[in-house]
Amino acid sequence: MRKNIYSNENSQYKIIAVDDEAGILDSLKVFLNKSGYNFVGITDPMEAIERVKIEHFDLMLLDFIMTPVHGDQVVEEIRKFNKDLYILLLTGHKDLAPPLETIRRLDIQGYCEKSDKFDQLLLLVESGIKAISQMNLIRKINTELKDTYDKLEKAYMESIQTLRFTVEAKDTYTRGHSDRVSEYSVLIGQKLGLSDQDINNLRVGGLFHDIGKIGVPDNILLKNSKLTEDEYSEIKNHPAIGAHILSNATIFKDVLPIVKHHHERFDGNGYPGKLKGEEIPFLARITAVADAFDAMTSRRTYRDSLSLDMVKSEIQKCKGSQFDPICADAFLDILNNDYEKIQEIRAKYNPEQ
Repeated sequence: MRKNIYSNENSQYKIIAVDDEAGILDSLKVFLNKSGYNFVGITDPMEAIERVKIEHFDLMLLDFIMTPVHGDQVVEEIRKFNKDLYILLLTGHKDLAPPLETIRRLDIQGYCEKSDKFDQLLLLVESGIKAISQMNLIRKINTELKDTYDKLEKAYMESIQTLRFTVEAKDTYTRGHSDRVSEYSVLIGQKLGLSDQDINNLRVGGLFHDIGKIGVPDNILLKNSKLTEDEYSEIKNHPAIGAHILSNATIFKDVLPIVKHHHERFDGNGYPGKLKGEEIPFLARITAVADAFDAMTSRRTYRDSLSLDMVKSEIQKCKGSQFDPICADAFLDILNNDYEKIQEIRAKYNPEQ
């Protein structure tokens, strides 16, 4: 079992766990107390709802199958008066997990299968606490500067920019990635004749589309070898984490769909929501093409960058499966007829590759 080196920092966070099996709560208490968290365990879900009404908690671990009400019903009640509580649902088996539609509707941040080993759960908790920490920072700034909107907007932008630079500074191979995705997305939006507002949303959304990676543990984010299934699941949390981080800033409300859904696939096999076709926000479909292009044309530790011909062939092949055909065709038009614009962007944000 890993020793959490941030136990002193963790002591400021309160976690409530709700499970009708007292033995599981006892195990969670030992495990999370050892990691430094303040922990409260409750077996009665109705009591837990009342407790959350009168006491502040940062994160909830919630069993899905309980009596007299199931976990999703508990969340339904809590969301009536608390929209901010970070909730992780625990399931006895993946087949018993709630539908994705329910998870999205109730803003459940994630779910995890119960296990005798708590390593995966601890990763989810750590990611959640990082996201909560950044949300608290944004709220603090909001409170301090609420009387001056211009200063508030500038502070938000600088704070989130700092987080963005922190993410990219971790990995030299992603340096400049968000800037390029932003610029490519704008080119596609202009090619499609979108409004100035949509173009601006594409620009800002591209800059912050990967901000949720601040909540992914470094040992996973920087791993050079192949990721395990659990580690890949952690990576796949970053769009939802990013949207959660930005959700308290009104200036980012129009880019949240980009941040949350840029890894959805047109055929419905993407994440986090498995949205399909036009269910995916249109600006997120644009950013998905730009993001994939930059990934393919960037060098990685495990492969060189792909040639332009290979990239164009891949985009063409993935029309209708990974990519919206309209967005893919628009970008292919740019690559075929205005490639100098792509070269200018890569020269401006040169990742030294």
